[in-house]
Amino acid sequence: MVVVIGAGLAGCETSYQLAKRGIEVELYEMKPKKFSPAHSNPNLAEIVCSNSFKSNLLTNACGLLKEESRILDSLLIKSADETAVPAGQALAVDREKFSSVVTEKIRNMKNIKIKEAEIGDKIHLKELMRDNIVVIATGPLTTDALSKEIMEITGEDKMSFFDAAAPIVEKNSIDMSIGFLGDRYGKGESAYINLPMNQEEYEKFWKALVEAEIAETHKFEKKEIFEGCMPIEVMAKRGIDTLRFGPLKPVGFTDPRTNTRPYAIVQLRQDNQAGNLYNLVGFQTNLKFGEQKRVFSMIPGLQNAEFVKYGVMHRNTYINSPKLLDNTYNLKKYPNVYFAGQISGVEGYVESIASGIVVSLNIASYLQGQGKIVFPEETVIGALANYISTENKNFQPMNANFGILPELDERIKDKKMRYEKLSERSLLKINQIAKNL
Repeated sequence: MVVVIGAGLAGCETSYQLAKRGIEVELYEMKPKKFSPAHSNPNLAEIVCSNSFKSNLLTNACGLLKEESRILDSLLIKSADETAVPAGQALAVDREKFSSVVTEKIRNMKNIKIKEAEIGDKIHLKELMRDNIVVIATGPLTTDALSKEIMEITGEDKMSFFDAAAPIVEKNSIDMSIGFLGDRYGKGESAYINLPMNQEEYEKFWKALVEAEIAETHKFEKKEIFEGCMPIEVMAKRGIDTLRFGPLKPVGFTDPRTNTRPYAIVQLRQDNQAGNLYNLVGFQTNLKFGEQKRVFSMIPGLQNAEFVKYGVMHRNTYINSPKLLDNTYNLKKYPNVYFAGQISGVEGYVESIASGIVVSLNIASYLQGQGKIVFPEETVIGALANYISTENKNFQPMNANFGILPELDERIKDKKMRYEKLSERSLLKINQIAKNL
C-alpha cells in the first residue's frame, strides 16, 4: 500500500502513475472538510494562482519539461492539453474544467481510494509510515499540524514558511565588460560579481523601480511579506538614496573602468555549485515578473540577462531538501518516505507534476525489487531532481530553466540554437527511459 498525502498536482500525478501500474493507493485530501487560506474548490488538483502552465515551446525549459512529462504519460499534462484555452505559445487551461477532469479520472481509477481527512489531526504521519510507503505532497500551504510532524521525522527544527527570494540569472548572460569579481575592500575570495552604476544610471533605475507594477498578494500573506523581508521596491520608496545606503552601497569598491568609487553597486552571488547561476543580493521583490525583467535589465551588465528565476515573496512551506532528500525525492532518513511537489523544493505547476512522476516510478521500481531510477542530469526532470538534492547553503525553491542543465560539448553562441540542442539531447535521454518502463 502506498499512502499519498495531498491531492494537488503532484499528489494526483503520483497516484495515477502508481495506480496504472497496479499499485494500490490511499490518497488523503483534507478538502472539502477543511480548506487552506488559498483554496476554495472541492475538486482535486485545484489551481489557485495563474491558469498558465507556461510555454509549450521546446526552446523554453518549462516547455521541454512538459514534453518530457508527456512522453512519460503524465495524466496532469494530458488533462491540461484537453482543457486548454487560447494562450498563444503557452499552455493555459480552464481551471475549473482542468480540476474537474483530473478529479473524474482519479476517482474512476480502481486502485485509488480517496480519503477525506487531515493528516496531523486524528491521523498522524508516523502511524501511516509504520506499515506503508508514504508520499508527502501537501504543497506550499501545508498545515501547521502536519508541518510539525514533518519536522519531527526529519529532525529539523524549522521549515521555511516564507519565501523571500531574489531573482537568479545565468552567469554567461552577464556582461563582464561591465561587471567585475571582488569583495568589499578587497577582502574574501572575490566571490561576488559586482555591477557598478553611475549617478544617471542609478537614478533612472530607481525611478523605474518605484513606479513598477506590484504582483497581487493573498490577504493572509500581506502582513508576512513586510515582517519576513522588505521588498527592494518598498525600500526604494523610502527615498532616492535609501538603496545606496543599503543593498546597493558602493563603499569599499573601485570601478576598474574609471578607477573611482561607483555611485552605487549591485552585487550578484553564486547560487549553485556549478557556478553558472547567480542571484541578485538584496533584491527580494514582489514586482510582477515582466516588471522584474524590464526594471532589473536596466542595471548595467544585466541588459541581456537571462532570468532563470524571478524574485518571489509569498507564504511557502518546503523542506531543506539538499540535506534531507536524494535525487529521487526519497527521504534519506526513512527510505519508505518520499516528498513530491513544491514542499520538496521545486517551484511551479509542471515542476510539481514532474516530481510526482519521478517519485512514482521509483516506488514502482522498489516494489518490483529493482533499483532506483535516476533521471539523467541532461533532462529537465533530472536536473531539477539534482538541484533539490545537491548541497546548497542558500537553497531556494527552483523552477525549470536551462541554467541548471549541464552545458553542451560544443559552445553555441546563438541562444535559440543552444536551447534547441539542449532540448534534442534531453528528449533523446527521456525516450530511452520511456522505452525501459
